[in-house]
Amino acid sequence: MSECIFCKIVAKEIPGKIAYEDERILAFYDLEPQAPVHVLIVPKKHIASLDEAGTEDSELLGHLLGKAKEIAATLGLDNGYRLVINTGEDGQQTVKHLHVHLLGGRKMTWPPG
Repeated sequence: MSECIFCKIVAKEIPGKIAYEDERILAFYDLEPQAPVHVLIVPKKHIASLDEAGTEDSELLGHLLGKAKEIAATLGLDNGYRLVINTGEDGQQTVKHLHVHLLGGRKMTWPPG
C-alpha cells in the first residue's frame, strides 16, 4: 500500500524509532505518546483493520500478540501494561493499517481516556 504511512515506516521510507523488528512485525514508538511508554506494533503485511484480517492471518496475529508480551518485558513494563486495537471509525482507528498500541509506564485508568 503505497499511501499507508505504516507501510512506509515498515519499508524504511519514513524513519521511525524502532523498538523491535523481525520478519513479520515492526514495533516503533508513537510520535504522540499517551503514556510514558507508547509503542505501536504492526504486521509488515498490510491489513487495513482487525475486521479485514482473515483466517489465513491467525498465525500472524498470534505472533503479534506474543511478541507484544516480549516487547513489554524488554521495555521494563514489569508492573503491567495495556494493549489496545482500535478498529474502524467508531473505534477511533486513524491509520488504516492494523496496529496494536502497547501502553505502559504508569497506572492505566478506566475507562481509557
